Order: sequence, then structure tokens, then C-alpha cells
Amino acid sequence: MARRSLLFSPGDSPDLMRKAPGAGADVICFDLEDAVAPGRKDEARAAVGEVLADPSFDPDAEVCVRLTAESPAADLDGVLGGDGEDGTGDETGAVRLDAVMLPKVEAADRVERVAELCAERGRDLAVFALVETAAGVLSAQSIAAADATDALVFGAEDLAADVGATRTDEGTEVLYAREHVVLAASAAGVDAIDTVYTDFSDEAGLREDAAFARRLGYDGKLAIHPAQVEPITEAFTPDPADVEWAERVLDARDEAKREGRAVFQVDGEMIDAPLIAQAERILDRAPDADR
Repeated sequence: MARRSLLFSPGDSPDLMRKAPGAGADVICFDLEDAVAPGRKDEARAAVGEVLADPSFDPDAEVCVRLTAESPAADLDGVLGGDGEDGTGDETGAVRLDAVMLPKVEAADRVERVAELCAERGRDLAVFALVETAAGVLSAQSIAAADATDALVFGAEDLAADVGATRTDEGTEVLYAREHVVLAASAAGVDAIDTVYTDFSDEAGLREDAAFARRLGYDGKLAIHPAQVEPITEAFTPDPADVEWAERVLDARDEAKREGRAVFQVDGEMIDAPLIAQAERILDRAPDADR
């Protein structure tokens, strides 16, 4: 599935959570961490659980909850309605939840543990591992390679705070980490989702930043405001001409396989393994592609 845009929505605001799917993001993520004050965690867990259990809540998007780093078990219990002591939870799947995001991941075993917590509550959920500290970035390869990891997410703002860097418009202070995360995700074959662009009123800057993230190899980008979803989704959606080229490449590849040929060409260009991989990646990013 395409994960071009992931929109955060505060977990203590039911009205905003219900409106979130209307922004058109590929993933909507109800946030129990940064967006919720410490004293409102229980209230937010209950609010998220109520929205997700509403039969009328069935968005055409992947639904995710960002857990807290300190108490993921309590978060899952609050959202799924189980006590977690004897493996109880939402075993019927009545709560609409597809994934969880774990913040401040610094080791692969934390991803595996949250997957175990989900399984104990009767759910097999995709896990988005958010790396946003120096230790997390340096461990990104093993985190991405963990069996439970489905996507690797880069958090530049917390990383800058962790290392004492000064954030700039150019972003050179986090460029190495940004590249390291996408390399780790690619090596493990999981999605790479880029950091937020904090100025939600600057559409031109967002488009430029998203286009750069795509050139680095990211599959999508985080959004903190509904207005950011469309520019981000557009940035990570291949042009129709690219989609047509990719379909021709894969059609030609399939024909060559049937005829027992290892070499073939498209539009006068010899096609090799890297170009086939590029074509596959383009179609993966194009939700409406004919494949």
C-alpha cells in the first residue's frame, strides 16, 4: 500500500480525529504522545478507543495510533479496551486499527516487544518505528531489520534537540541522519517516512522539502496539519508519464520472461535490474496503477 502522506491528529480531540480522514492522507495517526498533555493521557486513550470502535468510522486510509514511549501497554489497553493481564483485548477486531507507531526507538527489541504487546491483545498490527535520537539513528539498520518493523520513520526535530543541533531551513544539520534512515529502511525492504515540516503555513517550502525527501528515496512524509496532506501526497505520487513508462517496462519484462530472453528494451533503452526496480517502485507509489 502507498504511504505517501501520514497525518497526525491529537488523541484528545474526538472532533479532529473524526475529521482527519477527510484530508485524504494515506495514513491517519491518532497521537497519544506529543499532542497530548501528560495529565490527559487516560482521557485521550478513551477518546481514541471510542472513535476507533465506532462502526461508522471506516476511512479509506490506514489507521494508526502513536503510542507513548513510556507506557505502550497502557496505551493499547486504553485504545483496545483490554486489561492486558491475561491476553484479553480486542480479539474480535471491532476496533478499527491497522498500525501503531512507537516513538523514540533506540533498539530493535523495543519494536519486537510492542508487537508482542499487540499480539497479547489479539491484534497483528503493522509497527512504525520512529527514530528520533542519536542512538536511534545509529541503530536504524537493526531497527529496520526487526521482523516486526513495517516502516521506519525519521524525526528530525527531536533528533536536533537530542544532539544539540540548531535547526535551519537548509537542514544540513540532520542531512546525514536523514540519509542514514532511508538507507536502513531500503536495506531492510521497509517503508521510509520522512520527518515533519513544521511551518504548516509555508506550502512552497513544504513542497520543496517533500520533493527533496522523495529524491533521497523516502516513500512518504509526516504531516501535522490537514493543509499539508495534498502537497505531500502530490510530491510522492509519480507523474502519469512515469507510471506509463513503468508499466511498459514491467510488461516488457514479463514478455521477455515468457520468451526466455534475459535482455530487452523499452523506448530504445536497454533495461537492466536497476531500471526494473525503479519501475516497480514507481508503481508501488501509484495507488491507481494497473498492477
